[in-house]
Amino acid sequence: MAEFTRQRGKRQEDGGLGSVLDLLLANARLVLGVSGAAVLAVATLAVKRLIDRATSPRDEGDPKAEQKTLEESWQDLALIKATSKPPKKQRREDLSEPLLSPARPPAPGEACKPKVCSAPPETPRVESSPLCCLTLQEKLLSHYSSQLAVPEVQASLAPQLARSICAQLQNFLRSKCPELPFGSLFLSGPLLDGLGALAADHVNLMLPVVLDAALWNLIPGEDTVVRNPQYWMIKRTDLEYFPRGRSPWDRFIVGRYLSSNALNETLRKMLVASINWPAIGSLLGCVIHPVMASQELKLEVKHDQVELSITLFPVVEMEDKVLLAAPPEGLVENLWLESFYRAEVSKVKELDAGDSGARQHCLRILNGICKSHPALHKLSGSPLTHVVLHLSATSSDWAEESLADRFQQVLEELVSYLEEGVLPSYFNHKINLFCELLEEEIDEMGFMVYRAISEPELLLKEK
Repeated sequence: MAEFTRQRGKRQEDGGLGSVLDLLLANARLVLGVSGAAVLAVATLAVKRLIDRATSPRDEGDPKAEQKTLEESWQDLALIKATSKPPKKQRREDLSEPLLSPARPPAPGEACKPKVCSAPPETPRVESSPLCCLTLQEKLLSHYSSQLAVPEVQASLAPQLARSICAQLQNFLRSKCPELPFGSLFLSGPLLDGLGALAADHVNLMLPVVLDAALWNLIPGEDTVVRNPQYWMIKRTDLEYFPRGRSPWDRFIVGRYLSSNALNETLRKMLVASINWPAIGSLLGCVIHPVMASQELKLEVKHDQVELSITLFPVVEMEDKVLLAAPPEGLVENLWLESFYRAEVSKVKELDAGDSGARQHCLRILNGICKSHPALHKLSGSPLTHVVLHLSATSSDWAEESLADRFQQVLEELVSYLEEGVLPSYFNHKINLFCELLEEEIDEMGFMVYRAISEPELLLKEK
């Protein structure tokens, strides 16, 4: 029992010493690195052997055992001495390469062969290709061809569907409201006129309202309640000589003025409740739904190959003005919005035909960018067209080779208008096309366009 207790105590001491050494070696690897920890491990092992032999019982009177112990002690001391000098660090260009192991000494009788320095394997030569750096001109043309091209199937199918719906609606109005002299419905919009079509997804349907010029006249926008020169009022005249009811449009009069709201509400009820759109859609191979929540008169058309939005606009043409039944939001219900779209398209095409210019290309790119950009979508359409028309009065070189220069110049002009918060209409300088934008919207647009002047590629990235 006493011997067992002594051996157990010795094992505990050895175990305690081993745990201390293990802890020391673990920390040494962190502090000294792998090679330093290896050196320390060898030295520790040698010291441990000396301690073990010093504490172990000797075999008295055995000269061979004493001689063996003495030789092992000298070997351990020599090992400690050898490990006291740290090895020279080997330089490596790549830390992932292993350290070279020391050369093995030749065995007895083995001839030392001279070393032959073989040439390193030749690295295969890779011809460096020039970086693909496109100019702004090339990027604009690439964006135009890749992003703005409407698929041929959609480009042909969308107008065909719109014309078929237009014919069905025309027949319904003539049978349902024969007393109202509506003109012939016609299509309008960028898809047909080619100034900003990003996709075949929207068409305007224009419904002419034919008025007798002897019974109606126009009130300028400056004289209306909103004091906005872009909105007009249509006044019923000579009620003393031509009493109410003489004109078929008198049923839409509010306070002696032809109400755009009253006319829109009547048409909305027809679109929603009176027309059998499921039957028409089945006939045309599509599904047609009137949009209830929109302030405008809208239809959604879903076909297997295209989805189309159609907006119906009653339009009055008097005294060389084109007025749409699109009043501003609010309590005012008798206002008609003057539209310059037809004049814009005609003027741009006329200028391009005169100098073989790229104004239409530039407008398609700008409209495509702004329409798909969340901060710039309100700039698409009429505002951009008027900026290009203003710039055309001062910049005559609109050749396709100058597209990049004109593109950047349009951005610079647009920033100057946004800084002032005023974009005058090309056809009527009294009209500010930014008047319905909020100050925060103008600031956000100005910041984005200002950044794009120095880095136009920001606008050409896919959204």
